[in-house]
Amino acid sequence: MKIAIFGGSFDPPHIAHEKIAIEVLKILDIDKLIVIPTFINPFKTKTLLQSEIRLELLKKLFKNISNIIVSDIETSNKNPSYTKETIKKIKDIYKPTKIYFIIGSDNLEHLKTWEGFDEINSSVTFVTIKRDGLINKNDNKMINLDLDIVNVSSTQIRDNLDLNFIPKSIKTDIKLLFKKIK
Repeated sequence: MKIAIFGGSFDPPHIAHEKIAIEVLKILDIDKLIVIPTFINPFKTKTLLQSEIRLELLKKLFKNISNIIVSDIETSNKNPSYTKETIKKIKDIYKPTKIYFIIGSDNLEHLKTWEGFDEINSSVTFVTIKRDGLINKNDNKMINLDLDIVNVSSTQIRDNLDLNFIPKSIKTDIKLLFKKIK
């Protein structure tokens, strides 16, 4: 089985996340896309939405796409998760023959600082999604995708409590959550 892992904070999930997932399924030769929200990113100290809420929002967002699995492998941990540990768990559960790991190109600058980077790098094929005009020019082992997606980030949405970039299927949920936050 060939799989792709799409991890992140998804705080909140937005239309670019949705589009990336759908496009990756079309472009990569994979059987499953595993979407994994973090409990908390090791490089961050807090999130706007609790991990359980983000997990449920993603399940709702992708519920009608049979080859997308939204996994609680990190949110159930209740601690910061490291990619190398997540990959080990994914290997134990799914026994994949190939793993793609999707990241935004804005993460390339710090990728080699990830805990166990060499181990991760030997276990997966990175797929970079062009973000903020950045593309990967240095590593030809990576697959670079320049998808036609809106340049939006969860940070922008959180900072402005902006619903314009929230997918329709979860917009009402996010609207209610934002009202509680204000």
